[in-house]
Amino acid sequence: MNTYKQTQSGVQYFLKGISLAMTPGIRRFVFIPLLINIALLGGSFFYLFNQIGGWIEQILAQIPSWLDWLSYLLWPLIVISILAVFSYFFSTIANWIAAPFNGLLSEHLEAKLTGQPAPSGGVFDALKDLPRIFKREWQKLKYYIPKALGLFILFFIPAIGQSIAPILWFLFTAWMMAIQYCDYPFDNHKVPFETMRDELKTKRGKCLSFGSLVTLFTMTPILNLFVMPIAVCGATAMWVDVYRDTHKAINP
Repeated sequence: MNTYKQTQSGVQYFLKGISLAMTPGIRRFVFIPLLINIALLGGSFFYLFNQIGGWIEQILAQIPSWLDWLSYLLWPLIVISILAVFSYFFSTIANWIAAPFNGLLSEHLEAKLTGQPAPSGGVFDALKDLPRIFKREWQKLKYYIPKALGLFILFFIPAIGQSIAPILWFLFTAWMMAIQYCDYPFDNHKVPFETMRDELKTKRGKCLSFGSLVTLFTMTPILNLFVMPIAVCGATAMWVDVYRDTHKAINP
Protein backbone atom coordinates (compact mmCIF):
# COMPACT_ATOMS: atom_id res chain seq x y z
CA MET A 1 0.00 0.00 0.00
CA ASN A 2 1.22 3.48 -0.80
CA THR A 3 2.27 5.17 2.45
CA TYR A 4 3.13 8.58 1.02
CA LYS A 5 0.97 11.64 1.08
CA GLN A 6 0.22 13.67 -1.99
CA THR A 7 0.79 16.84 0.05
CA GLN A 8 4.55 16.21 0.29
CA SER A 9 6.73 18.89 -1.25
CA GLY A 10 9.34 18.31 -3.91
CA VAL A 11 12.05 18.81 -1.29
CA GLN A 12 10.50 16.09 0.88
CA TYR A 13 10.37 13.69 -2.04
CA PHE A 14 14.05 14.26 -2.77
CA LEU A 15 15.02 13.73 0.87
CA LYS A 16 12.84 10.61 0.96
CA GLY A 17 14.85 9.35 -1.98
CA ILE A 18 17.90 9.08 0.30
CA SER A 19 16.27 6.45 2.51
CA LEU A 20 14.55 4.74 -0.43
CA ALA A 21 17.89 4.27 -2.20
CA MET A 22 19.12 2.30 0.82
CA THR A 23 16.04 0.09 1.10
CA PRO A 24 16.76 -3.66 1.15
CA GLY A 25 15.98 -5.14 -2.24
CA ILE A 26 16.56 -1.78 -3.93
CA ARG A 27 20.23 -1.22 -3.10
CA ARG A 28 21.44 -3.64 -5.78
CA PHE A 29 19.74 -1.55 -8.47
CA VAL A 30 21.46 1.58 -7.13
CA PHE A 31 25.01 0.29 -7.63
CA ILE A 32 25.47 0.76 -11.41
CA PRO A 33 23.90 4.28 -11.61
CA LEU A 34 25.96 5.25 -8.57
CA LEU A 35 29.19 3.98 -10.12
CA ILE A 36 28.51 5.79 -13.41
CA ASN A 37 27.72 9.01 -11.58
CA ILE A 38 30.84 8.85 -9.41
CA ALA A 39 33.10 8.21 -12.39
CA LEU A 40 31.68 10.92 -14.66
CA LEU A 41 30.76 13.73 -12.25
CA GLY A 42 33.83 13.14 -10.11
CA GLY A 43 36.16 13.52 -13.09
CA SER A 44 34.28 16.45 -14.61
CA PHE A 45 34.25 18.47 -11.40
CA PHE A 46 37.95 17.88 -10.89
CA TYR A 47 38.46 19.47 -14.33
CA LEU A 48 35.99 22.27 -13.57
CA PHE A 49 37.72 23.45 -10.42
CA ASN A 50 41.00 23.68 -12.31
CA GLN A 51 39.43 25.87 -15.01
CA ILE A 52 36.68 27.92 -13.40
CA GLY A 53 38.91 30.83 -12.36
CA GLY A 54 39.96 31.54 -15.95
CA TRP A 55 36.40 31.25 -17.23
CA ILE A 56 35.13 33.77 -14.69
CA GLU A 57 37.86 36.25 -15.66
CA GLN A 58 36.91 35.92 -19.34
CA ILE A 59 33.23 36.60 -18.60
CA LEU A 60 33.96 39.57 -16.34
CA ALA A 61 36.26 41.00 -19.03
CA GLN A 62 33.16 41.51 -21.20
CA ILE A 63 31.76 44.07 -18.74
CA PRO A 64 32.39 47.71 -19.83
CA SER A 65 34.87 49.59 -17.65
CA TRP A 66 32.23 52.03 -16.42
CA LEU A 67 30.36 49.04 -14.95
CA ASP A 68 33.36 47.58 -13.12
CA TRP A 69 31.53 48.01 -9.82
CA LEU A 70 29.10 45.30 -10.98
CA SER A 71 31.89 42.70 -10.96
CA TYR A 72 31.57 42.23 -7.21
CA LEU A 73 27.85 41.55 -7.55
CA LEU A 74 28.11 39.38 -10.65
CA TRP A 75 30.99 37.17 -9.50
CA PRO A 76 28.91 34.86 -7.25
CA LEU A 77 26.08 34.76 -9.81
CA ILE A 78 28.52 33.76 -12.54
CA VAL A 79 29.92 31.00 -10.35
CA ILE A 80 26.41 29.67 -9.75
CA SER A 81 25.66 29.81 -13.47
CA ILE A 82 28.81 27.94 -14.44
CA LEU A 83 28.15 25.30 -11.80
CA ALA A 84 24.52 24.95 -12.89
CA VAL A 85 25.38 24.62 -16.59
CA PHE A 86 28.29 22.29 -15.93
CA SER A 87 26.24 20.18 -13.53
CA TYR A 88 23.35 19.79 -15.93
CA PHE A 89 25.61 19.04 -18.91
CA PHE A 90 27.57 16.26 -17.24
CA SER A 91 24.63 14.87 -15.29
CA THR A 92 22.81 14.63 -18.64
CA ILE A 93 25.69 12.62 -20.10
CA ALA A 94 25.70 10.42 -16.99
CA ASN A 95 21.94 9.95 -17.32
CA TRP A 96 22.28 8.98 -20.98
CA ILE A 97 24.75 6.27 -20.00
CA ALA A 98 22.79 5.15 -16.95
CA ALA A 99 19.30 5.53 -18.46
CA PRO A 100 18.46 1.79 -18.74
CA PHE A 101 19.71 1.18 -15.19
CA ASN A 102 17.83 4.20 -13.80
CA GLY A 103 14.67 2.94 -15.48
CA LEU A 104 15.20 -0.47 -13.90
CA LEU A 105 15.76 1.13 -10.47
CA SER A 106 12.58 3.18 -10.83
CA GLU A 107 10.58 0.15 -11.98
CA HIS A 108 11.59 -2.02 -9.02
CA LEU A 109 11.13 0.78 -6.51
CA GLU A 110 7.63 1.50 -7.82
CA ALA A 111 6.74 -2.18 -7.40
CA LYS A 112 7.98 -2.08 -3.81
CA LEU A 113 6.13 1.15 -2.98
CA THR A 114 2.86 -0.10 -4.44
CA GLY A 115 3.08 -3.67 -3.16
CA GLN A 116 3.09 -5.08 -6.68
CA PRO A 117 5.19 -8.09 -7.77
CA ALA A 118 8.72 -7.11 -8.78
CA PRO A 119 9.28 -6.96 -12.56
CA SER A 120 10.80 -10.15 -13.94
CA GLY A 121 13.12 -8.37 -16.39
CA GLY A 122 16.71 -7.62 -15.49
CA VAL A 123 19.64 -5.59 -16.78
CA PHE A 124 19.85 -7.43 -20.11
CA ASP A 125 16.15 -6.83 -20.78
CA ALA A 126 16.68 -3.14 -20.06
CA LEU A 127 19.62 -3.05 -22.48
CA LYS A 128 17.41 -4.48 -25.23
CA ASP A 129 15.23 -1.38 -24.88
CA LEU A 130 18.13 1.01 -25.54
CA PRO A 131 16.84 2.42 -28.89
CA ARG A 132 13.57 3.55 -27.27
CA ILE A 133 15.38 4.85 -24.18
CA PHE A 134 17.85 6.91 -26.22
CA LYS A 135 15.03 8.28 -28.36
CA ARG A 136 13.42 9.52 -25.15
CA GLU A 137 16.69 11.11 -23.98
CA TRP A 138 16.96 12.84 -27.36
CA GLN A 139 13.47 14.29 -26.91
CA LYS A 140 14.58 15.86 -23.63
CA LEU A 141 17.69 17.26 -25.29
CA LYS A 142 15.64 18.83 -28.11
CA TYR A 143 13.43 20.46 -25.49
CA TYR A 144 16.48 21.79 -23.64
CA ILE A 145 18.73 23.17 -26.40
CA PRO A 146 16.61 26.07 -27.82
CA LYS A 147 15.79 27.40 -24.35
CA ALA A 148 19.38 27.04 -23.18
CA LEU A 149 20.65 28.97 -26.22
CA GLY A 150 18.20 31.79 -25.50
CA LEU A 151 19.40 32.04 -21.90
CA PHE A 152 23.03 31.85 -23.01
CA ILE A 153 22.58 34.98 -25.12
CA LEU A 154 21.66 36.91 -21.97
CA PHE A 155 25.25 36.58 -20.72
CA PHE A 156 26.37 38.85 -23.58
CA ILE A 157 23.96 41.63 -22.60
CA PRO A 158 25.82 43.86 -20.11
CA ALA A 159 24.33 44.73 -16.74
CA ILE A 160 20.67 43.64 -16.93
CA GLY A 161 21.19 40.49 -18.99
CA GLN A 162 24.22 39.38 -17.01
CA SER A 163 22.37 40.04 -13.76
CA ILE A 164 19.24 38.01 -14.47
CA ALA A 165 20.83 35.25 -16.56
CA PRO A 166 22.29 33.34 -13.55
CA ILE A 167 18.93 33.33 -11.76
CA LEU A 168 17.09 32.16 -14.88
CA TRP A 169 19.77 29.54 -15.53
CA PHE A 170 19.32 28.07 -12.06
CA LEU A 171 15.53 27.95 -12.35
CA PHE A 172 15.70 26.43 -15.82
CA THR A 173 18.26 23.85 -14.67
CA ALA A 174 16.00 22.95 -11.73
CA TRP A 175 13.08 22.48 -14.12
CA MET A 176 15.17 20.30 -16.44
CA MET A 177 16.41 18.21 -13.51
CA ALA A 178 12.79 17.57 -12.53
CA ILE A 179 12.00 16.54 -16.11
CA GLN A 180 15.09 14.35 -16.30
CA TYR A 181 14.37 12.29 -13.21
CA CYS A 182 10.57 12.26 -13.25
CA ASP A 183 10.77 10.95 -16.79
CA TYR A 184 12.03 7.52 -15.68
CA PRO A 185 8.77 6.34 -14.07
CA PHE A 186 6.70 8.10 -16.75
CA ASP A 187 8.70 6.42 -19.49
CA ASN A 188 8.42 3.02 -17.79
CA HIS A 189 4.66 3.36 -18.35
CA LYS A 190 5.12 4.57 -21.94
CA VAL A 191 3.64 7.99 -21.18
CA PRO A 192 4.61 10.30 -24.10
CA PHE A 193 7.20 12.97 -23.33
CA GLU A 194 4.84 15.84 -24.17
CA THR A 195 2.18 14.42 -21.84
CA MET A 196 4.72 14.02 -19.05
CA ARG A 197 5.98 17.58 -19.51
CA ASP A 198 2.46 19.04 -19.43
CA GLU A 199 1.56 17.08 -16.31
CA LEU A 200 4.68 18.28 -14.50
CA LYS A 201 3.65 21.84 -15.34
CA THR A 202 0.42 21.34 -13.37
CA LYS A 203 2.60 20.79 -10.28
CA ARG A 204 5.30 23.25 -11.26
CA GLY A 205 6.06 24.39 -7.70
CA LYS A 206 6.52 20.82 -6.47
CA CYS A 207 8.70 19.96 -9.46
CA LEU A 208 10.81 23.12 -9.16
CA SER A 209 11.47 22.54 -5.47
CA PHE A 210 12.45 18.95 -6.24
CA GLY A 211 14.63 20.02 -9.17
CA SER A 212 16.22 22.85 -7.17
CA LEU A 213 17.45 20.46 -4.50
CA VAL A 214 18.70 18.03 -7.16
CA THR A 215 20.56 20.94 -8.77
CA LEU A 216 22.10 22.09 -5.49
CA PHE A 217 23.29 18.57 -4.70
CA THR A 218 24.63 18.17 -8.25
CA MET A 219 26.57 21.44 -7.90
CA THR A 220 28.10 20.43 -4.57
CA PRO A 221 31.32 18.37 -4.61
CA ILE A 222 31.10 14.97 -2.88
CA LEU A 223 27.29 15.20 -2.58
CA ASN A 224 27.01 15.22 -6.37
CA LEU A 225 28.57 11.77 -6.53
CA PHE A 226 25.48 10.24 -4.92
CA VAL A 227 22.68 12.38 -6.33
CA MET A 228 21.60 10.29 -9.33
CA PRO A 229 20.05 7.23 -7.63
CA ILE A 230 18.63 9.42 -4.86
CA ALA A 231 16.89 11.64 -7.43
CA VAL A 232 15.54 8.61 -9.32
CA CYS A 233 14.09 7.21 -6.08
CA GLY A 234 12.60 10.55 -5.02
CA ALA A 235 11.04 11.13 -8.45
CA THR A 236 9.59 7.60 -8.43
CA ALA A 237 7.98 8.21 -5.04
CA MET A 238 6.48 11.43 -6.42
CA TRP A 239 5.16 9.53 -9.45
CA VAL A 240 3.49 6.96 -7.22
CA ASP A 241 1.75 9.61 -5.12
CA VAL A 242 0.87 12.27 -7.62
CA TYR A 243 0.74 10.88 -11.16
CA ARG A 244 0.45 7.11 -11.16
CA ASP A 245 -3.31 6.83 -10.70
CA THR A 246 -3.84 8.71 -13.95
CA HIS A 247 -1.70 6.29 -15.94
CA LYS A 248 -1.78 2.98 -14.09
CA ALA A 249 -4.00 1.48 -16.78
CA ILE A 250 -1.37 2.32 -19.42
CA ASN A 251 1.06 -0.55 -19.66
CA PRO A 252 1.05 -1.24 -15.89
